[in-house]
Amino acid sequence: MRGRQLVENLSVRYISTRGKAPVLAFDDVLLSGLARDGGLYVPRVCPRLSKAYIRSLRSLSYTEIAVRVMHPFLSDRISETDFADMAADAYAQFDHPAVAPLKQVGPDHWVMELFHGPTLSFKDYALQLVGRLFDHVLKKRGEKVTIVGATSGDTGSAAIEACRDRECIEIFILHPKGRVSEVQRRQMTTVMSRNVHNIAVEGTFDDCQDLVKGMFNDIPFRDRYNLSAVNSINWARIMAQVAYYFAAGVRVGAPYQSLEFAVPTGNFGNVYSGYVARKMGLPIRQFIVASNTNDILTRFFDTGTMRKTEVVPTLSPSMDIQISSNFERLLFDYSGRNGRRLTETMETFRTSGEFTVNTGRWRRMRRLFTGEHLDDAATKAAIRRFYQATGEMFDPHSVIGVAAGAALHEPGPALISLATAHPAKFPDAVREATGVRPALPPRLADLLERPERCTVLPARIDKIKDFIHDSLLEHAA
Repeated sequence: MRGRQLVENLSVRYISTRGKAPVLAFDDVLLSGLARDGGLYVPRVCPRLSKAYIRSLRSLSYTEIAVRVMHPFLSDRISETDFADMAADAYAQFDHPAVAPLKQVGPDHWVMELFHGPTLSFKDYALQLVGRLFDHVLKKRGEKVTIVGATSGDTGSAAIEACRDRECIEIFILHPKGRVSEVQRRQMTTVMSRNVHNIAVEGTFDDCQDLVKGMFNDIPFRDRYNLSAVNSINWARIMAQVAYYFAAGVRVGAPYQSLEFAVPTGNFGNVYSGYVARKMGLPIRQFIVASNTNDILTRFFDTGTMRKTEVVPTLSPSMDIQISSNFERLLFDYSGRNGRRLTETMETFRTSGEFTVNTGRWRRMRRLFTGEHLDDAATKAAIRRFYQATGEMFDPHSVIGVAAGAALHEPGPALISLATAHPAKFPDAVREATGVRPALPPRLADLLERPERCTVLPARIDKIKDFIHDSLLEHAA
């Protein structure tokens, strides 16, 4: 790593949270997505970066930081030179020279803007790179994959943008019909590339997510079509998001300044990436997990019990989730990395809709995580309040993180709130709160006039499988 000290664990291998899948190297984890035992892959041992190594990141560009932070997870599977080329190509597509700029909105409060990528959401920071990783590995192996993903709004468009027109990939994205914003939907359905297939599922995001997991757990179907994933169940997504925690941290003084992050959260992937950054050595004192009315995570951190309720449609649809897949990764660590125990807990949740962790584990989690939620009225009020006070316009997801951070921050650590989407992705909510309708960037100005292509299907796995089979057959003809 160019002479800088990487403390430990240069040879990273990956294990499943359920404990029964094979141990894999990075490239196999990338293509596998979900582990074959139904679990999620995590590093067997996480790389640790020294303070000197972290300090050396301060003078680097975002792309250079990303390469330094992520390459240890690749071990010997992809050279640093090849990876640096992929990262440079990915982040050259972003429309801000800083890639992920910081803005100060309070005495000790910064906002990191994660919406300067091609589809205007934080998902671009991982998926633009992940698409190139897929391309690199598949071409090297002479293989093709069928990517199947579920989206609550932003993952789908970012994944499609990253994978469109790539000859080694066919991509199928499921979204909940009528439960994403018009801009989010059109960013997916107006892409006419032959390898892109959009499915509007008559159900919720949790239904979409269950369908995807069901297809991965059907081993013959999975193997026949060589399924892979771009949701944050894929470790590469988590890994790529770790980079912006380091980029933000060193900009405000890490490793000698302690940090606090406020993260608007649905599927728990974004905040889990921050947790990985902390395991690597970034001095994070606390995570503020910010939710909307679908506040299952807030309730868990308040009580130690995770209890599923009905999904409520809100102004922040990407967070309209009751089953946060990536929470399993966190629970695995707080269960002593015991796959059997974790499997029992997840089976209890699947059958009963709830589980409770013991008091000791819950208290340990509470030392690092705290939850807050805003309903729609509070969300609109926060958009209006910050706009009037600072001139900054936040979308209804980002503002939940910013407001929760401002409410719960205590003096000491530097607070960084993550702004996860451009306000123009949710123009109606922003206009209602501020009286100003945010405009799309020029490259997307005609989005609402572009033709759409999408298939509506019921939330039935047999119908989804048939559609995938027929589409692949048609494309191969």
